[in-house]
Amino acid sequence: MVRRQSLISRKLSGFNERFSFIFRDIAQIDWLLFVLVTGLTVFGGLMIRSAERHTTALDWWQHWLFGAGGVAIALFLARCRYESLLKWHWLTYLLTNLSLIAVIVLGVTANGAQSWINIGSFNVQPSEFAKVGLIITLAALLHHRPADNLFAIARVFVVTAIPWVLIMAQPDLGTGLVFGAITLGMIYWANAKLPWMIILLSPLASVFLFNLLFPAWIVLAIIIAVLAWFTLPYRFLSTFIVVATNLAVGKLGEVFWGLLKEYQKDRLTLFLDPEKNPLGGGYQLIQSRIAIGSGELLGRGLHQGTQTQLNFIPEQHTDFIFSVVGEEFGFVGSILVLIAFWLVCWRLLVIANTAKENFGSLIAIGVLSMIAFQAILNISMTVGLAPITGIPLPWLSYGRSSLLTNFIALGLVESVANYRPRKRLY
Repeated sequence: MVRRQSLISRKLSGFNERFSFIFRDIAQIDWLLFVLVTGLTVFGGLMIRSAERHTTALDWWQHWLFGAGGVAIALFLARCRYESLLKWHWLTYLLTNLSLIAVIVLGVTANGAQSWINIGSFNVQPSEFAKVGLIITLAALLHHRPADNLFAIARVFVVTAIPWVLIMAQPDLGTGLVFGAITLGMIYWANAKLPWMIILLSPLASVFLFNLLFPAWIVLAIIIAVLAWFTLPYRFLSTFIVVATNLAVGKLGEVFWGLLKEYQKDRLTLFLDPEKNPLGGGYQLIQSRIAIGSGELLGRGLHQGTQTQLNFIPEQHTDFIFSVVGEEFGFVGSILVLIAFWLVCWRLLVIANTAKENFGSLIAIGVLSMIAFQAILNISMTVGLAPITGIPLPWLSYGRSSLLTNFIALGLVESVANYRPRKRLY
């Protein structure tokens, strides 16, 4: 009996040593961030199941299955040293671009975009994984040369331009916008001056103001000219180039508008007045707003939402998953989801501030820019504050490639947290 107890004790001791060894390797990760993301994934599966309750689809089960795989990937990456990516960043960039070229050559078309590649019974979306590839590449570039001069900023934009053009050729406007958010967030963190950021963003504003509200464009041109005069070298030349660029972009806006397909035009304009086409391009947004509004304070309850259960909102389990939250859990549930995303962004910022060097800090900021932009734009489009761009809500929307991409990004950030200087224990 004593011998058997001794054997059991040795086995338990060995098990505890192996168990503690696993967690000793990830002792420094941000557990609050990890728990928040896991919770959002589980909650997303519940919302997907509610949206598809009266169908035979099992997307909610796949969401949880791939989420479990994503958790395992994130924990594995958290144990790996992220610094090793520094010497492989050009290979990462090459593979990113090759995958996007493969989409154009071999991809299949769905919802008006050629963004997927069939691998067996699965559709893989390389543009999602390209977000992480871009973050790694730009983090390495800005680690070696911060964005405190115009040459370094131009270098970053040239590197970003190649995958961005390949994505817009699909066309995938939503991912193109995410690329822009990642780039701007990372160069700002890498010491780019705020006036330079405003100047860089001014052409985007000119596209709309020049054609829709010309007096406002005049005001914008004056502001940009003043910023260029006081912050850029070669004052006369720089100011002239900046104003001329905004003028040219405004005129070219009409040309680019003609190149867009009708469904893309509807996505960009109907959010302002969806009642113009209530049975066409505005239908989805109208139904989403009805669903969120009908949830009132506490919501109708899980599986009790009329808009959700009667399938009034097309593809509700993907880009419009927040409307399920709003209808079935009301204002309180929606606010809790927003708080969860706020906490995720806060933890990402804390990791960026406490990273041991610039490369890790920039990875965290790149992921922060990606997650924050997608969450803000997705939620805004479901309530009619932004155009419908096909951007999923991180960890809640159904989408296997998107979900795995977000967990890979989480794993990289947790690696940055895990290999910070050890905290002193008392």
